[in-house]
Amino acid sequence: MFVLFSLNSTNFIAETIHEERSKYRDITVTEVGDRRCLLFNVHRGDRNQTCMVLNDRDKLVFDYTRMSFAGLLLQPEPESILIIGLGGGSIPMTFSDLFPTATIDVIEIDDAVVKVAEEYFYFNETQNMTVYVDDGRPFIKRAGIRGEKYDYIVLDAFSGDYIPEHMLTREFLEEVKMIMTEESVLVANTFSTSRLYDHESVTYQRAFEEFYNFKLPTSGNRIIIARLGLLPPRDQLVAESRLLGPELEKYGITLTDYPRRLTTRADWDMSRRELTDQYSPGNLLRGN
Repeated sequence: MFVLFSLNSTNFIAETIHEERSKYRDITVTEVGDRRCLLFNVHRGDRNQTCMVLNDRDKLVFDYTRMSFAGLLLQPEPESILIIGLGGGSIPMTFSDLFPTATIDVIEIDDAVVKVAEEYFYFNETQNMTVYVDDGRPFIKRAGIRGEKYDYIVLDAFSGDYIPEHMLTREFLEEVKMIMTEESVLVANTFSTSRLYDHESVTYQRAFEEFYNFKLPTSGNRIIIARLGLLPPRDQLVAESRLLGPELEKYGITLTDYPRRLTTRADWDMSRRELTDQYSPGNLLRGN
């Protein structure tokens, strides 16, 4: 079977090397040349996927994946990392490579995704990196009740349609804050082209007061970077990028370009209603 998919606005014909229907979604693994990709719900024309370059597995293919490491500008030495959403495993594997002594917890609701990541994308747990097959929200809530804290939190859950609605609400963000310290950083992967953009932004603004909004002109993604304490001044971000930049080059991460793109300026409609557990109309508002 062959699948037409888009990458950076270019169409490719890719050979399907694996497909299955899990409890949550259709999972497809495709390959074209030396590039292997994981797609969810491909029959809907979904263009979101994890991709790997087989002969350069360190290289991160997508902007949003590389952008997920912008939080290192605020927390350059994380000792405990939480990643919600596994995909093909490129984000946790990169963190594991960068910080081999850090404790990394990866939460993935779909055990089929874990198996595909292991079989087709070379993902493996390590002594310090553990995958839990669980829903990210109750995992975070239980961790908060136990008083556990994480230095670096990545929200990268994706259902195949959009971010799960229960991970978009103010109540969820308050639960996330319970597992953060003043030095922790939250990095949330979302979309700059979504009709939920204003609602998401207002929700994060009310939860954290101020956050970095990070967008690249080549990507429809955006990264929200937040912390409990005050955001650092820009000159501190620049200094950190120069220190860390060379170490991240092999992954294709141009960290020194990031500080000038991080902004706290509100470019959304602040009159929009925040998303809550009672008001989360994702199906009505979605459309990117």
